Amino acid sequence: MSIIIDRRLNDRNKNAVNRQRFLRRYKEQIKRSVDDMVARRSITDMEQGGEVNIPARDISEPTFHHGQGGSHETVYTGNDRFAEGDRIARPPSGGGDGGGEGQGDAEDDFVFSLSREEFMNLFFDDLELPDLERNVLGDVRQFKMRRAGYTPSGVPANLSIPRSLRNATARRIAVGASARRELDEVEAALAEAPTPELEARAEELRARLARIPFLDEFDLRFRHRVREPMPVARAAMFCLMDVSASMTEDKKDLAKRFFTLLYLFLTRKYEHVDLIFIRHTDNAQEVDEETFFYGTQSGGTVVLSALKLMQEIVAERYDPTSWNLYGAQASDGDAFGADPEKSRSYLEEQLLPSLRYFAYVEVPDEPEHLGSLAHAYARIDSPKFAMKSVTARGEIYPVLRDLFSTEAA
Repeated sequence: MSIIIDRRLNDRNKNAVNRQRFLRRYKEQIKRSVDDMVARRSITDMEQGGEVNIPARDISEPTFHHGQGGSHETVYTGNDRFAEGDRIARPPSGGGDGGGEGQGDAEDDFVFSLSREEFMNLFFDDLELPDLERNVLGDVRQFKMRRAGYTPSGVPANLSIPRSLRNATARRIAVGASARRELDEVEAALAEAPTPELEARAEELRARLARIPFLDEFDLRFRHRVREPMPVARAAMFCLMDVSASMTEDKKDLAKRFFTLLYLFLTRKYEHVDLIFIRHTDNAQEVDEETFFYGTQSGGTVVLSALKLMQEIVAERYDPTSWNLYGAQASDGDAFGADPEKSRSYLEEQLLPSLRYFAYVEVPDEPEHLGSLAHAYARIDSPKFAMKSVTARGEIYPVLRDLFSTEAA
């Protein structure tokens, strides 16, 4: 019996296998720390690694020890500070000074450093785009092996023994058929009137049949496999952000954080995803990534302009039969006049039929005071549409998980 121990070291001189085992075992505690870390970070530092704190009690191991056993009498010292029924404050924990006078025994939290790769894996491990289909060959980079019959040449590992033996049996029957018929005739004649000539002929025919090999080289058949291209899942995500005057800096920060996490999620998990960035005030325009996140344009609010521009781009560049189309919109919901109702009608009747999924995130002033756009969108009855609201940084990542979780997909 051989025992193989993997002692490969990572950059911190820790065992790589043990490190992965630790991540799997305390995944839930680490993910909670990662969620808190994301809420405190700036947008530019969102994808960096970092240190997470795990309470020491969460990583404690059960142990066996000997109990005292038997009966014992113990005299405890009295006190002049407390009377029966008094409530005693819990000694402070943490801080690492070990507890001096008036301090209880303290124990530091366990600090664990995550690399950028580990951080991103934990962050997006259970997120998926809903209803993603592999529907086009596109730029083929993936292949799969497919059975394609048998071939007379190949490697021993692909040898098909049943097919080879079947070929050998057929060959022996075909090659020895005439000799076997003649041998039957000679043996029948020998039974009636034995002669030396018939005996010699019978021996010659038996020797000829014995020389037919049981398995010859050209009987061998090998399983044949060919590479064929796999269809790839091509997707396009439209990111629509309201940058009108009613979107304060705090609201824009929440919207940008949502789109930043969405951008990291898509670019990390999918190779064939196009990202289309649309900013809108009273008119919409397609912009690049830099302008989308850091542009300073402001103005009035006409949501319908962004939806119409999205439809124009779909008609011009993205055929719904060969692309998985998605949309994500962020706004404070302050639309005026007939714009909310027109936007709802346009989204429901023109866009949703060609989309896989559309998510709307509203950033209102108060959680219970949604804007007119949210009230209009609430009447959309379609499994392709989802709506959430966000008022604080800590709510962004849970909302993203609700919108794009594996279970929802």
